[in-house]
Amino acid sequence: QVQLVESGGELVQAGGSLRLSCAASGHLFNNYVMGWFRQAPGKEREFVAAISRNGDITYYLDSVKGRFTIARDNARDTVTLQMYSLKPEDTAVYYCAARRGTAVLMSSVDYDYWGQGTQVTVSS
Repeated sequence: QVQLVESGGELVQAGGSLRLSCAASGHLFNNYVMGWFRQAPGKEREFVAAISRNGDITYYLDSVKGRFTIARDNARDTVTLQMYSLKPEDTAVYYCAARRGTAVLMSSVDYDYWGQGTQVTVSS
């Protein structure tokens, strides 16, 4: 089992940037594919980005491609989401998630462990 704790969410103006971090503990971090999801009020949780166990494969939601970058540091058991050119529609609670196995998947049902979330608010 792995425990996940997100940090870095805050209020930012449109066009600004944020860096979210997720610290993992409890098991071998590099055994997990890692993902970021987000959930806005009144909406379903949606996939944002995912990264393979060794970091060589990444996937992104189309609307964040070119603005967000997912990365991981297996030596420090962390995964980050660097966000640039933020838009009001990026406002949501952002969740870090981990899944056992090797496939980099984009559905929340395929992830086994979740953090508590961190709020990102982008003002216009």
